[in-house]
Amino acid sequence: MVTDRRNGQYVLTEDRERVDLDRVHRWLSEESYWAAGRAHDVVARSIEGSLPFSIVLADGGEQVGFARVVTDGATFAWICDVFVDPAHRGHGLGTWLVDSIVESLSERGILRFLLATRDAHEVYRRSGFEPLAGAQRFMEIDRRPTRAAILGHLESGAS
Repeated sequence: MVTDRRNGQYVLTEDRERVDLDRVHRWLSEESYWAAGRAHDVVARSIEGSLPFSIVLADGGEQVGFARVVTDGATFAWICDVFVDPAHRGHGLGTWLVDSIVESLSERGILRFLLATRDAHEVYRRSGFEPLAGAQRFMEIDRRPTRAAILGHLESGAS
């Protein structure tokens, strides 16, 4: 059984019942560049098919952070949809969230983690992430309407 982790006034939980779906949908669809316009039912299905991690306030349970992990539960985990409410940024919550995810899943035997970011490389570098080695081996099909926003200035016709 996974226990909650505490950091001052914040609690990190893997309890999917504590995910505020409407809030997470708003953050992703209205405030993120990578999931702009994502439909509510798509957010719900993505959480249902993933391991959700939520940061909530200890004194009332209001959700202030979120991430989800797509994993096979044995060898690989993709950390995605990492978001900290703007009012709670600057307290190291993003790093704590990602560090806690890596620690929790490492304890379960997962040794390989992947994530993507357009602009938060330094945040993830603090958690031990580095540029993808052997990136030329990877291929993709990316039909997301937000592809150009996700790639930002890196858009050059190839990915």
